[in-house]
Amino acid sequence: MTTAAPPVNGRVIALAHYAARALLEGVLARHGATFHQSVTLRAVVVAGESLGRDELVGDVSGSLKTDESIVRGVVEELTAMKLLEEDPAVASRIRLTAAGQKLYESTTAETAEISARLCAGIPAEELAVAGRVLSLITERANAELADV
Repeated sequence: MTTAAPPVNGRVIALAHYAARALLEGVLARHGATFHQSVTLRAVVVAGESLGRDELVGDVSGSLKTDESIVRGVVEELTAMKLLEEDPAVASRIRLTAAGQKLYESTTAETAEISARLCAGIPAEELAVAGRVLSLITERANAELADV
C-alpha cells in the first residue's frame, strides 16, 4: 500500500528546501564558501560581465530576504577572498575574478549532479508542474512581503 503524497504546504516546501540546502552547503563547505556567498556569486554570473554594487546588493538581499547590510558584508568577504573585484572599466561595478568563476563553476557542477540524482525518475511533466506551483507560491509570497 502506497502512502498518499502530502499536499503542498509551508512545511513540505520548507523540508524540501532545507534538505536540498544542507546538500548544497556540504558542497560549499568543501570549497570554503557559504550559502550567502554562493547566491552572491550566482547573481554576478547571471548579470553577465559586471553589475553595480547597489544592484547586486539589492538583488541578493531580495532573493535571500535579508538585510542589505548583511549582503554588503558578503560582497566585502568575496572581495577580500579575491573572488569578486571592482570592474577596472567602471569602478562602481563588480565582476567575478578568475578564482570566483572557477569556484562558481566547480560548485555548480557538483550541485547539478546532486540535483540530477534528486530528480532522477520523476517525470518531466511532474517537475514542470512542481516548478510552476513553487514559482507561483514565491510570486505570491513576494507580493505579500511587498505589502508589509
